[in-house]
Amino acid sequence: MSDKARTIADLRKSYERDELDERASAPDPLQQFEHWFRQALDAELPEPNAMTVATVGSDGRPSTRVVLIKGYDERGIVWYTNYESRKGRELAGNPFAALQFHWVELERVVRIEGRVEKVSAEESDAYFQSRPLDSRIGAWASPQSQVIESRAVLVANAARYGAQFLLQPPRPPHWGGYRLVPDRWEFWQGRKSRLHDRLRYRLEAGQWVRERLAP
Repeated sequence: MSDKARTIADLRKSYERDELDERASAPDPLQQFEHWFRQALDAELPEPNAMTVATVGSDGRPSTRVVLIKGYDERGIVWYTNYESRKGRELAGNPFAALQFHWVELERVVRIEGRVEKVSAEESDAYFQSRPLDSRIGAWASPQSQVIESRAVLVANAARYGAQFLLQPPRPPHWGGYRLVPDRWEFWQGRKSRLHDRLRYRLEAGQWVRERLAP
């Protein structure tokens, strides 16, 4: 084994910051998520709102990317993107996804699975208008996930749409929000000796069932 491979293999840490106990956890996963999310915000972690979105294409190949959560309530978890991107195309063919938050400093992971639907046009319009101007122009300028010749294509597109729309770019028809409607949540808290705490919530007959998983 090379020195580099040996160094990578030796990378590890002992998780000893906190614990996750059934008696101290919320009976509803959304409440538990809000509690942990607020703690991540209060800890001033770098981008605690960043989450990985996993989708699966028609060829069975999974893909992931990092996006920013933009809202959550009893209906689900919301983010916004280009509907014609790879994730948009994959969700059109297979409307299920998994989300993951990894709050390294808190030694915590949250996983969420469920069906994905588009949010209403009114919700997408309202959020789009709240974005900075350059981000709104960027939604028009970037043919997301498509092959382009160079960065100059993006710069030229941004200049063209900026001149066309000035200070009032409308929401592109190919851009808007998704909402993942959860049917499974998992909360992971790192523990010493790799005996981590894992609590899963699954929806059964309209009720959340909480159960502990082996790490």
